[in-house]
Amino acid sequence: MNTKLTLLLSAGLLMASAGYAQQSNPDTGKNKPTVVAKEDLRDDWAALSHYARENKQIGDPKPGENRVVFLGSSIFERWKTTVPEFFKDRPYLDRGVSGQISGQLLIRFRQDVIDLKPKAVIILAGSNDIASNYGHLTNEYIMNNIRSMVELAKLHHIKVILCAYLPVFDYPWRKGIEPAGKIMALNKLIKAYAAENNLILLDYFTPLVDERNGQKPELTTDGVHPNAAGYRIMATVTEQAIAKALK
Repeated sequence: MNTKLTLLLSAGLLMASAGYAQQSNPDTGKNKPTVVAKEDLRDDWAALSHYARENKQIGDPKPGENRVVFLGSSIFERWKTTVPEFFKDRPYLDRGVSGQISGQLLIRFRQDVIDLKPKAVIILAGSNDIASNYGHLTNEYIMNNIRSMVELAKLHHIKVILCAYLPVFDYPWRKGIEPAGKIMALNKLIKAYAAENNLILLDYFTPLVDERNGQKPELTTDGVHPNAAGYRIMATVTEQAIAKALK
């Protein structure tokens, strides 16, 4: 290869290298893929993010508004989609998060109850604890979390309505743990605590129970969650409990 040709090839390589360097220069901002960092929610064990935006949009109660918060898990969360008319044009805020245990409800209590400034709160807790969604949790663990929520509510002048839990004969996702007797034992503790502390008891167990101490088949979708007919029965006793609490 002669000298002239070698010089020409070298010049071409230098120009190509310069052009590549210019195109890939990180300072130009060109040809760089857009990377959106995914929010890390590992610290949000209690799902505070679930209702955070909605809570900000709602604001404080209007003058004379008897706001009531429904705090629980999937029983409450499914209610507003199964029978949405129950919550329409009523000052009721559904703050159910599916799968949650009582400890998670306690963590959410400030954001999803106290900060919303309701006149009353309905606390439905215990079934997912009994289902062992997060390990083997005792009725004493559940009651300690309920006691803490009640004490917080009283401190902020919020009326408390405690629920006797719905009957469950078996959990479709945790078959064989025989929850019926455990729920009945928990309900006995809840009823005693409500009586000792002058709290309104909302009994969801009695109107839904069948001869096996499970839910009546015609009132449930899976033996755990009510269907529309079951929710309408719950609505009747719920309205009675709210009226009693706010009188």
